[in-house]
Amino acid sequence: MSSESTAVVQGGEEKTVRSAASMDRRYVGTKETLAYILYDIAQSFNITKYNDIFVTDIIKIGLKFQTVVTFVVGIWDIVNDVFLAAIVDRTRTRWGKFKPWLIVYAIPGVFLSLFFWAMPIFFGNKGLYDISKLAFYMILQLITNLASSLAAIARTGMLATITPNVIDRTRLITEANLLSGFVEKGPEIIMGLLIDLVSHGTIKIQMRSLYVSAGMFTAIVSGLLALFFAFVAKERVTQTVDKPSILSGIKSIFVNKPLLLITLSEFLGAFSLSSGQNYYYINVLGLATMSTIVGIPGAIVSPISYSYVPWAREKFSTKTLWIFGSHISDFLMLGVFAVGSINKNYKKLGAMIPAFMIRETIWMFFWGIRSVIPEEMRNEAIDYGEWKTGFRNEGMTGVAKDLAKKLVNTLGSTLKAFILTKIGYNQGGGFGGQSAQTEYSLFWMCTLLPVVTGIISIIPKLFYDLNGEKKEQMYRELYERRAKLSAEVNELNAVSEEAQA
Repeated sequence: MSSESTAVVQGGEEKTVRSAASMDRRYVGTKETLAYILYDIAQSFNITKYNDIFVTDIIKIGLKFQTVVTFVVGIWDIVNDVFLAAIVDRTRTRWGKFKPWLIVYAIPGVFLSLFFWAMPIFFGNKGLYDISKLAFYMILQLITNLASSLAAIARTGMLATITPNVIDRTRLITEANLLSGFVEKGPEIIMGLLIDLVSHGTIKIQMRSLYVSAGMFTAIVSGLLALFFAFVAKERVTQTVDKPSILSGIKSIFVNKPLLLITLSEFLGAFSLSSGQNYYYINVLGLATMSTIVGIPGAIVSPISYSYVPWAREKFSTKTLWIFGSHISDFLMLGVFAVGSINKNYKKLGAMIPAFMIRETIWMFFWGIRSVIPEEMRNEAIDYGEWKTGFRNEGMTGVAKDLAKKLVNTLGSTLKAFILTKIGYNQGGGFGGQSAQTEYSLFWMCTLLPVVTGIISIIPKLFYDLNGEKKEQMYRELYERRAKLSAEVNELNAVSEEAQA
């Protein structure tokens, strides 16, 4: 083991962590907390909610080719994830394990987004199956997927190592979810309103121009916010000097029970199929701002829902909160389907606005639990892996959790485009341009279908047991182990500095 390699494993903070003070100490200061919140905003400060409409009706990529692209990119995503995770997990620099990758991705990621939103400019009114357009779209999707996968792996690890204090970490997650909610949904809300105004001729601009300008603006803003976080954030959980092999990283997944249960639940949940509400809102109800309108009461309730998350964590097990937070939305959607199926109410705004509004408001009452618990469970699974194996493999853990899910999602997304073709969806037809049968299909495909096909994911949740004394024991032993490792690393760094002097 060389002294040079040991000098970089601290990742930014070379201070010995005192076990006795770890649970009470607040590691992340005001500036870094702000950067964390802005980074959380950056993840949702976009109009990707309308990507499906943009690709299908604005760029006009043929549905049959969308099926091919979705399948190819999905398989590519699964294959590259494992290798990218191994690269990240073996990274050791004086800036940290994850920070360099976040910085490297920031600017190229923005340009890839700009190329995507500029496609209508490049290809104008070329046909659904124009070769040059399809080739550019395929290549761009492959490159974007590779880059975004690397960034996602680094982001998962960075957020898990920003503080060794689980209380500090929960505080960050809660504050970020609460405060970012006031800003991050702004672009998609405004975009929905603009789509309606353009669709009904109130604003005299091309729909293509609206998508291009909005997409580019949000890409630049979110990229700058992410870059700010990458420079400000610090890694504080000490990594082992020895780099885990790919094989040991894969093996560690199978001794991580919490991770396996989360992965299995994600896998089964990925079988949930849906056409997406955008197709229904825009093509059947003629109201892209439907999600904004029905979400008004929920916007008031949502911030309040974070206030009782600490209370809920004390009163109920993680398993209970996980089950309830994950499935309350689906059961409420059954009520929406029932209302819409009576007297063709699915075509009537007067019936569907109240139905969706009631569902959204009740769901938002539990949004704090839905947002905080899964995020904290992911970080606890990473800590559990460290507890069992002696080393951290944030990259491989994050990939493992999503790998099976991505495989099923690839098949599901491929099937979605196929189903749209089979139900007779008219690309570019817009509001009033679909048949009656297609309109009803778009309704049940975004209300009933996802509930029926995704309910099985509740089964693995029933076996989750990282609670109470078991979790407390894990963190006690981890704090002691990290303190010892940090002291050893500090000693080795001191020796290295003396040798260099």
